[in-house]
Amino acid sequence: MEGNKQVYRLQGLSCTNCAAKFEKNIRDIETVDDVQLNFGAAKLTVQGLVSVEQLEAAGAFDGIKVLPERSREPVKKEPFWKKRENITTSISLLFTIIGYVLYFSLSESHPVTIGAFLIAIVVGGLPLFKVGVKNLTKLQFDMKTLMTIAIIGAAIIGEWAEGAVVVFLFALSEALESYSMDKARQSIKSLMDIAPKRATIRRGNQTMEIDVEDVQIGDVLVIKPGQKIAMDGKVLTGQSSVNQAAITGESIPVHKTSGDEVFAGTINEEGSLEVRVTKRVEDTTIAKIIHLVEEAQAEKAPSQQFVDKFAKYYTPAIMIISFLVAVIPPLFFGGDWNNWIYSGLAVLVVGCPCALVVSTPVAIVTAIGNAARNGVLIKGGIHLEEAGRLETIAFDKTGTLTEGKPEVTDIVTFADKSETEMVSIATAIEEYSQHPLATAIKRKAIRLQAIEYQAENFLSYTGKGAKATVQGEEYFIGNPALFSEMLTIDNEAQDRINQLQIEGKTVMLLGTNHELLGLIAVADQIRKSSKSIIQKLHKLGIKQTVMLTGDNQSTGVAIGSSLGLSEVKAELLPEDKLTIINGLKAKHGHVAMVGDGINDAPALATANVGIAMGGAGTDVALETADIALMADDLEKLPYMISLSRKTLTIIKQNISFALALKVLALLLVIPGWLTLWIAIFADMGATLIVVLNSMRLIKKGAV
Repeated sequence: MEGNKQVYRLQGLSCTNCAAKFEKNIRDIETVDDVQLNFGAAKLTVQGLVSVEQLEAAGAFDGIKVLPERSREPVKKEPFWKKRENITTSISLLFTIIGYVLYFSLSESHPVTIGAFLIAIVVGGLPLFKVGVKNLTKLQFDMKTLMTIAIIGAAIIGEWAEGAVVVFLFALSEALESYSMDKARQSIKSLMDIAPKRATIRRGNQTMEIDVEDVQIGDVLVIKPGQKIAMDGKVLTGQSSVNQAAITGESIPVHKTSGDEVFAGTINEEGSLEVRVTKRVEDTTIAKIIHLVEEAQAEKAPSQQFVDKFAKYYTPAIMIISFLVAVIPPLFFGGDWNNWIYSGLAVLVVGCPCALVVSTPVAIVTAIGNAARNGVLIKGGIHLEEAGRLETIAFDKTGTLTEGKPEVTDIVTFADKSETEMVSIATAIEEYSQHPLATAIKRKAIRLQAIEYQAENFLSYTGKGAKATVQGEEYFIGNPALFSEMLTIDNEAQDRINQLQIEGKTVMLLGTNHELLGLIAVADQIRKSSKSIIQKLHKLGIKQTVMLTGDNQSTGVAIGSSLGLSEVKAELLPEDKLTIINGLKAKHGHVAMVGDGINDAPALATANVGIAMGGAGTDVALETADIALMADDLEKLPYMISLSRKTLTIIKQNISFALALKVLALLLVIPGWLTLWIAIFADMGATLIVVLNSMRLIKKGAV
């Protein structure tokens, strides 16, 4: 069935109800096996044999345009005032104004006045009536059905003026909803425009420009200064600064040279580069980001699920209340039929769940788009909401709070050897070792411009160290345990070793089998930004910050106290991290785990929110985590927590406000003050405020 799967982009998809109807119409096509419509991303996936014409016919009721996903057809940007529905709304407003001029100059019941209002109702409400009447015949009750009943009812009881105003305000409310969703969808469209559609490649002696779809793995990209990189790959020749802001959110360009990884959509700033392509266009990091952002928008957040369930029962309840308001007072209390039918219609209008329905999706879509543009990939509304509720964050140490790259911090000599001489000997012994500590010594040797000695008769002592003959003398390098077996370490040296270990450093001794020459201390360097990030998180209301590390207790405590962490758990195996995350969840509730996404995968999956760092470089991080910080840096963590909290606040404000306004308007029925005017203003006003409130999340500096 996979061979018949086709993906399309949609234009003109105006509301959630239209999306549901469009999906149902496609499902009814005989040759279609399955269909998935993602409203937030305006994306359609169809399984089965179907043509674009058939799909457009299924969406003709809403003027939906269907484009194949890889279509080269440019997206036509229509100005707001040129859209068909906005033109009809404007004409409806014009005739409503003319009607009111006639209302005051002639009379309410004059045929010309009624005619002006009737034109306003028909022009502004025709698309609404078509759908509403069809739904009514099928006993499907949505917003358009409710509005159709209300407007027809207003006409029957002679309330032409109010019927026209209701049509205009409803059309205006729909136009605003459509506009807000379009703005939210722009966050995805802007991501899709990041990577170039064509690439310059060299095959043999030929240089050519081709579509990115035709680029093959192994092709060599030629990238000039100022150009965007079209595909993911590794630098073959050249060096340059590359602006990776589009992928990682980092504002400072990263220096790239031979062997370094580059990503599609990033900008080559200075030098020329030749890059060997490592991924096909659909597998590039930016393609994965777009796919995951779209999937995130399709997944409903808990508050959205609540709203959907609520609206399911709410609409029939409003219809019953409306009917009871219209018939009970005239039947049992001698009320005026006209007045109470009018009040019933007003209840119907005020009960429209427009504001409630848009309260969550606009906020979620906008926030996820904002985060993606800032180098944070949030894989669903549920994770966005969970992040907003966090009180505890657990961090992996190596590569998260620290650089993950040990450096030599101290060189202490106990004999007549200089620091450079000691490092030269140590480097010669460690030449064949790939251990991180050995690599740190080699880096130090380069910086000190140490002498290049050759080592002979190398022998490794597993878990302790090594020995070799350098310049005719046998030297040992290793941990204190190795030397305590050969000679007595004096008190001065032992005190120094203890002090360095308390500071969280790993100590290696260098000497012969009868003399200790000195020691070299190595430590994983804390990231410069880690301390300020922990402080920002505490200010944002994160109560517990916990570090999880496999390092010894003294190293863990030293780093934890220097960073201002609440708690340190040291000497842990990967499975221990899992147990601790479960314990933190039981004790503190909502817990996030931050790691590199590889050895931390079980802990990331167990936490309420798994946050992986360096998502741009690792597929594992993108797959295992709920949220990926695309840069290999924690800088975006406070931003993400703040954005999540703001989104959660806005969703709560939207739902509370939409419901409160409805209840307030419905209470006006009791003294008989509820008019169609007030009803539609309550409905449209709530929708407008909810949309504008959600749009606060669209700005890049929203947090």
